[in-house]
Amino acid sequence: MINSVYIHPSAEVHGRADIGAGTKIWNYVQVREDVVIGNDCILSKDVYIDIGVKIGSRCKIQNGVSVYCGVTLEDDVFLGPYATLTNDKVPRAFNRHWKIVPTLIKRGASIGANATIICGVTIGEYAMVGAGSVVTKDVAPYSLVVGNPARHFYFIDRDGNKVDSQPKEA
Repeated sequence: MINSVYIHPSAEVHGRADIGAGTKIWNYVQVREDVVIGNDCILSKDVYIDIGVKIGSRCKIQNGVSVYCGVTLEDDVFLGPYATLTNDKVPRAFNRHWKIVPTLIKRGASIGANATIICGVTIGEYAMVGAGSVVTKDVAPYSLVVGNPARHFYFIDRDGNKVDSQPKEA
């Protein structure tokens, strides 16, 4: 069936997860309860999706990525291999006042391999985070950011090509 969901036999998908048509979940992926994943997504090897995460349609999550509670991915988001998305501003093994800090990755954004997204930020539409970058503040739509901490390098179009000024939102 063309619109069926594929779940590799080694994957663990909770019965309360809502998986959209055409989505492929590969080996050693874990999808926790109350997760919502849109249509036609790809979750590659060793991906972890935590409780209550929302993932839009046509997202591609590469090997070794963990998406923790409090993170929302809109449609067409790409997460490169081993990208890290945090959800705790004060990570301690004994924090009695632990609070999840939400993070939003907007439509069409692309996060490079081994990039780290510190919780509480918004990555704008069609923005691109360079491989290995550490994002500590919001990223403007159509912006390429690189470095540690990540800084604006130049504006890009939807395809990732350099442009002279920030494109108008569609």
